Amino acid sequence: MIVDTQEKLKELYEIDDHLWLEETVKLLKEKQFHQLDLENLIEELESLAKRDKLALQSLLEQIIRHLLLLQYWHEEREKNYRHWESEVISFRSQINKRITTNFYNYLNTNLAEIYQDARLYVIVKSGLDTFPSECPYNLDELLNKHWFPEI
Repeated sequence: MIVDTQEKLKELYEIDDHLWLEETVKLLKEKQFHQLDLENLIEELESLAKRDKLALQSLLEQIIRHLLLLQYWHEEREKNYRHWESEVISFRSQINKRITTNFYNYLNTNLAEIYQDARLYVIVKSGLDTFPSECPYNLDELLNKHWFPEI
């Protein structure tokens, strides 16, 4: 059932956003652009873009956390290094399946901030404050599935 007016589509958005999405896709496929609820469509697209960026940012932060633990938490390394390395591999794989030039640029631009969040986490987790104040890794290293820092 395709809704027959833009106003009904806007109402549908408030009631059932999943059904709204299905109806919007149908309208797009049928090139019924004049019936689209553009206001909510724009909002949803912006939200989707933000979610994707935050997901990749979170994965990159996880990579940095585990590399810092691996490289600087000497007392726990022998017991945990395999886990930390496997986590890095997993997070890299997830990022590399989704990365685009736009996402790469976003991560690169925000690397210093992402690093600070990761650094704070490992300071609290380890009880150490020996982690570099600036990110010791570049984005290409962080995303390279074979790269690990020298220990």
